[in-house]
Amino acid sequence: MRELRIAAVADIHLGEDLRGHYRKKIEGIERRADVLLVGGDLTRHGTIAEGRVVAEELSGLPIPVVAVLGNHDYHSDCNQEIIALLRDAGIVVLDDESTVVSIDGVRLGVAGGKGFGGGFAGKCASEFGEPETKAFVRHTKEIAERWRRALKDLDADHRVVLSHYSPVKDTLMGEPPEIYPFLGSYMLAEAADAEGADLFIHGHAHAGTEKGVTPGGIRVRNVALPVIKHAYTVYCLNGDHC
Repeated sequence: MRELRIAAVADIHLGEDLRGHYRKKIEGIERRADVLLVGGDLTRHGTIAEGRVVAEELSGLPIPVVAVLGNHDYHSDCNQEIIALLRDAGIVVLDDESTVVSIDGVRLGVAGGKGFGGGFAGKCASEFGEPETKAFVRHTKEIAERWRRALKDLDADHRVVLSHYSPVKDTLMGEPPEIYPFLGSYMLAEAADAEGADLFIHGHAHAGTEKGVTPGGIRVRNVALPVIKHAYTVYCLNGDHC
């Protein structure tokens, strides 16, 4: 079976002043990768104008593009309009669902969405006490359950989870421990481990580190632009960097 090359990046934070700049950096990507995954924080403030810039920068590439939104993309309450803009531009946007991309007969399944926080084993919030705390934890639990169902239903040769928030604390090393609960949740890893995946891609942790692993052994890669320090990085599913 052909080995797939997965280009990935997150936290590109495009604004109108960067129109045309990111596109220049990904010209020729088809020579290095088979698909581009973008793990959220596509914009700075989640405005429709910024969403249009993202659509222009990522549309019409010679390889498929699959993206999720990040917390910045929700800031102006225009997240659904941004999703519609991107989908109209031919970009697959996952909102707690999955898709299958066929590449030379190899089916790559991608499941995921923005994700959310809550923390990690021993240092996590629980569904207890004030309604606001319970709602915070319940939101992540509901997302994780949707991802679990999306992964279970995927009929593909390989499966990747694409998220903005992290499933493990390994890739948060470098961030202040006090903000870990706002950077990810162990429940996202539980969903992936329950159904299995080859790779888990996320962003959000600008000061974190690239590599981690879920308790179930799935490789986790933090592809936030400040971490990988390039317009994208490329992984192989049977190893690591291609």
